[in-house]
Amino acid sequence: MDATAADTALLVAVVLARFVAPLFIPAFPLPGILACLLLDAADRELIVVFTDLDLSRYQGIDKALDTFYLTVAMLAVMRNWTHPFAARTARVLFYLRLVGVTAFELTGWRPLLLLFPNVFEYLFVLYEAIRSRWSPERLSRRFFLVSAAVIWLVKLPQEYFVHVADLDVTDLVGASLEERPVTAGVLVLVASSLVLAVLAAARALLPPPHHPTTLAAGPFPESIDETRERALFLAVHWRVVDVHLAEKIVLVSLVTVIFAQVLPEVDATPLQLTVGVAVLVTFNSFLTIHQARAGRTVASAFWAFAMLAVTNSVFVLVGDVVLQSFEGGLHLVTTTFFLLLLSLVVTLYDRWRPVYDVRESTAETV
Repeated sequence: MDATAADTALLVAVVLARFVAPLFIPAFPLPGILACLLLDAADRELIVVFTDLDLSRYQGIDKALDTFYLTVAMLAVMRNWTHPFAARTARVLFYLRLVGVTAFELTGWRPLLLLFPNVFEYLFVLYEAIRSRWSPERLSRRFFLVSAAVIWLVKLPQEYFVHVADLDVTDLVGASLEERPVTAGVLVLVASSLVLAVLAAARALLPPPHHPTTLAAGPFPESIDETRERALFLAVHWRVVDVHLAEKIVLVSLVTVIFAQVLPEVDATPLQLTVGVAVLVTFNSFLTIHQARAGRTVASAFWAFAMLAVTNSVFVLVGDVVLQSFEGGLHLVTTTFFLLLLSLVVTLYDRWRPVYDVRESTAETV
């Protein structure tokens, strides 16, 4: 394999790993999100060290990949989190970041990422770290509000360092190792001290563990832990056009627009992408509600995704035949990617939003 082929293979492997790792977040939230964080921190360095590829466009790709794993994490919040207020807070923080990243990709104005910091990710890590040994539902609303505020303040310097100053750890530590070894030693010492301080504070402030270490996701509420119960909930409480449809359109549209900025062969404007997403997601909503009311269910998330992806592909191919007679057809590879992305997000949303709704309704009656 020559150098160019090896470089491309490593790039593909890194990007593929960043797509696969988030799929473990719903079932193993803390290990999954930490694996995504590690890949996010190491991907650029791996490419710089082991390849000669031009990374001038990689920041946009990196932001799109970040958006993907944070989207899966938000969907996992609806699936797993048993503290309704914490889940609401996390979802608000996620959408703030999503809006900020979309605005940045459309304008290129870096301070937007400082104004919309990625607080959601670290609140997710905090919650899941607590859940691994303690019961989050015993914590107060104030705890999660204060935690989000503290994370917000801590994140601002890091967001400035990475997104406004346009530096990364390689820039600073790499230069320090060659020119200022004392600075590198101080950085390592400070980082180690912060980790030890957090661990010591947690040990002092938190009560004795409530249960043995648990890294796997917990069970669903008993009233909706079966596929037929989820279908019944959808049939009774959801409509084709409702707040759920609106959220799915916003979510998928913003994610699609972010990816469209870095993928080749995308000529559609953000407005055209949004309209296309709205049509397809509405069509999916009709199918979901119709199947639920008919009592037809699919237990496996994988097969539900596969069936929806095939259905959407047929729908879009029919549309492509119509488009070809007017202004040309769709780019096959890019369209397939967007269809898979949309189908995955819609499938997971439709399966796990009912779980979130049940926990919300239970909290309101307590």
